[in-house]
Amino acid sequence: MPFIAENHFQFILEIGAIIFATIIFTINLVPISLSIITFLSLFLSVGFTLLFGADLLMLFLSFGQNEFTHPFGPIALLAIITALASLKVMESSGVNVTGLKKLVFGLLIAITIFGGLMHRSFLLLWLLGLFIGYFIISKSFRQKSFLTFKRILMFLGIGAGGFLTLEILSQVLSMDVFSPLLRIARIEQNSLPSLKMVLQNTQLIGHTPGSAFWGAQDTGFASGYISLPMSFIIMFGLPFPLFYGLLVTKKDMVDYMLPGIFGYAFDFGYLGLIALLGLSIITIVVGLKMLNVYRTKREKNNKKYLGREVLLIGSLSAFIAQALIGLFIFNRSINGTALLTFIVLSALVIAHVVTLKRD
Repeated sequence: MPFIAENHFQFILEIGAIIFATIIFTINLVPISLSIITFLSLFLSVGFTLLFGADLLMLFLSFGQNEFTHPFGPIALLAIITALASLKVMESSGVNVTGLKKLVFGLLIAITIFGGLMHRSFLLLWLLGLFIGYFIISKSFRQKSFLTFKRILMFLGIGAGGFLTLEILSQVLSMDVFSPLLRIARIEQNSLPSLKMVLQNTQLIGHTPGSAFWGAQDTGFASGYISLPMSFIIMFGLPFPLFYGLLVTKKDMVDYMLPGIFGYAFDFGYLGLIALLGLSIITIVVGLKMLNVYRTKREKNNKKYLGREVLLIGSLSAFIAQALIGLFIFNRSINGTALLTFIVLSALVIAHVVTLKRD
């Protein structure tokens, strides 16, 4: 008899196990050459540029938008960082990458503009991810330390300039949706009451029964504040409680801009939060260890793992950025479809430590 998930927590574990198994088998059974990974990273980068651009256009036309930056922002970051790492490998091998470098940086700028105009949280994720990615690339290829005072000031300046530009656009176009100051005001208005509610009701496992929005239906554990995409739950016909539009209409309950450590603690308890933090730390440590292994092989002129190395650089950079933003700033960055992305990125890192034997 198949195991049927009885709550959101079990469903997340089941889908996570399927994703991990699928990615581990894929990475170990499918040839991963540098050329294939470079092509896929460029293809994805172009695709996300068009996707984010179309979404932004619909926002300006008031035609409705899908906010693709939340679930797919980390994947776009994975693609760009992987492409940058691929360029570094080819450049160190004496290949002329001038044309490709112009294309990659053009896509990088376009995604920054399109995604940044859509959401401030994406701009934070994107800039942080680029910073982490450049740092990992510099360390992997034993270059001069990327963390210079000038570069730190440059990234801070780009971030400040981006938020200032968004605020000016919101004033000029009379579109509050672009305003970072409005977001800050909403954090003060909604997140602080949510934080008080969470701290008062969070327990070792789950939270105080009945403290969630649906009252009597709230079991006190995995009540649906943290979940996988609602479309998954509906598709499988699972009888789980769903928020639907409550994140918009009931922000005083648990606000989606509350840091993820509080959202996960509320729904799964402090033990659930510890498990999430443990998974994040293990993924990062495993990724850094495997990068060291790949670097050692590359420096011994073993080119077999170049594709895996650049893929790992991109996956690890995107995972760290999403974890930091989702856990400590906006839990929306690791909830819903974004949680699915988070699991995929973790699997893309962990899969490198597993080797399947072939007869």
